[in-house]
Amino acid sequence: MSKSEIKDFTEGNITKQLLLFAAPLFLSNLLQVVYNMVDMAVVGATVGKEGISAVSVGGDIIALLTFVGMGFGGAGQVLIAKYVGLGQREKIGRFVGTMSGFLTVAVAVLTLVGIVFREPLLLLMNTPSEAYSGALSYSVICTLGLIFIYGYNIVSAVLRGMGDSKHPFVFIAIAAAINVILDIVFVVWLGMGAAGAALATVTSQAGSFVISVIYLILHRERFSLDVSFSCFIHWDREMLVDLVRLGTPMAIKTASIQFSKLFVNSFINSYGIAVSAFAGIANKIASVANLISMAMNNAGSTMVGQNIAARKYSRVNKILLNLALITLTVSAVLSAVMLLAPDAVYSLFTTDPEVLKIGREFVPISLILFLAAALRAVMNALMNGSGKILAKADAAADYPHLSGVTAEAPEIGSQITSTEQSENLTAALELLPLLEETEYISQVTEIQVDKTYDIVVLY
Repeated sequence: MSKSEIKDFTEGNITKQLLLFAAPLFLSNLLQVVYNMVDMAVVGATVGKEGISAVSVGGDIIALLTFVGMGFGGAGQVLIAKYVGLGQREKIGRFVGTMSGFLTVAVAVLTLVGIVFREPLLLLMNTPSEAYSGALSYSVICTLGLIFIYGYNIVSAVLRGMGDSKHPFVFIAIAAAINVILDIVFVVWLGMGAAGAALATVTSQAGSFVISVIYLILHRERFSLDVSFSCFIHWDREMLVDLVRLGTPMAIKTASIQFSKLFVNSFINSYGIAVSAFAGIANKIASVANLISMAMNNAGSTMVGQNIAARKYSRVNKILLNLALITLTVSAVLSAVMLLAPDAVYSLFTTDPEVLKIGREFVPISLILFLAAALRAVMNALMNGSGKILAKADAAADYPHLSGVTAEAPEIGSQITSTEQSENLTAALELLPLLEETEYISQVTEIQVDKTYDIVVLY
């Protein structure tokens, strides 16, 4: 029998588990940032600040179009982690098919939107005229490659949800290596500018996605992936509802951030090519701060999800404490680097004196970014990992006398109904501790009984 690759985070040393799981995530995110930086650095060295601006503006548009993949990929990771924590591994394959099918439709729609509205988006961004052609080429090529970004997010969600953060790191490392080589070929040797950088990015992401899918197929037994082609077409309605319920707020959060960045950057771009170029550099620096936040968020949400599902709440507090210590330490280190040597950081992208002068004014802002990213990781890990655990809480098994009572994911004002009404009213009231124990609701402050003896939960 194949050895299981699913990791159980409900027991063992929390600090060790968190660090071992987060380290590959951190390195994966670091490699993503680095190879995006390579695009900008190579284009900046060969084309100048016009190239940096083109890659920056085009990259902002692509980031906007990935919000669905990021949000629902994160939700999928949490839900898979909960299936693991609840010991329901037989559901994983069906859920993967449902999530994959749903996101494939989503990326098809977003690709069409990105192509049709490519020029209005660039005009909305106040793209400098010197960078317009390069930004258009970059955004179109990357939009056509969105399917590979979404595909990689799906595979990563599956692996990370089951506790495997090592292989996503390996796949992104392969993509980074391919990207560096192709940047040199397309941008430096062939002189393709921003379009060459985009082509290098899409090709490297496609290679990483294909390799990751092959790995998942070859090791599907180890990951309990009993999935058939029909699972991708005939979606499980209940699982889709759970995915949409958890993924929608995550996607909205990501989209709101990207929309706000587009709004701000449209004003920044109106100040000219030098300011637009530095905005791209500043975004890369901010992404370095965010990478530790994302790594710890992903690691923490998986561990939190498993432990909440297993009802081991005391471990959750320890997980969050460790997250805070790690992220704040990294924030302090990054702040020291920016305070002591800002020009050395900026010169990785450009030596243009006008751009460097603008960059010195950014240092205090970067310190705030680093601190915010550190704190955000802890809060997101708790919120994403908590999600909404299904409250079809084994009431019949744990409380045999509650045979007529259900408690399915209560919402504000939702009813928990006793079928035997008056005779079973006392039994229904006894369900209240079960709800509080499993923390499906933050706090039950009051219950009301109407004339039909239905119980209404108020928050």
